[in-house]
Parts: sequence; C-alpha cells; structure tokens
Amino acid sequence: MTYEEYLDEVTTLIAERYKLIDAAAIRLVMQAQDAEFFVTHDENPALRTKQQAQLDARTIYEQHQRPGL
Repeated sequence: MTYEEYLDEVTTLIAERYKLIDAAAIRLVMQAQDAEFFVTHDENPALRTKQQAQLDARTIYEQHQRPGL
C-alpha cells in the first residue's frame, strides 16, 4: 500500500479499536508523523502492511496514554 494508504489504515485502526472519533485518531497519527514515527515506513514499503499497521496503531495509542515516556 502507499504511504498515504498506510497512514489511513493506522488511523482507522486507532479509531475503531480504541473507540476514538476520527478527528482524535487523525490527530494522534499526525502527531506521530510530526515526531517522525513513520520515517522508516516512508522509506521502506515493506513496512506498510496490515500487520505492521496493527502494531503501530497500538504503539501510537499507548504512547498517547503515557505522555512523557
């Protein structure tokens, strides 16, 4: 999938799994993107899988729950 499709997938997973409104899930993904969380995904298309999206969605959400760590 493309980089943009991958970000959409992660956003959708966060919204669905953690019962967040779309705007909140988008904000989390944008914050992760600003923090360069997805740099390797942009450079390496092999990282843009549904399985990796599930892992990244969990990581991003958990980091949001524990700011400062």
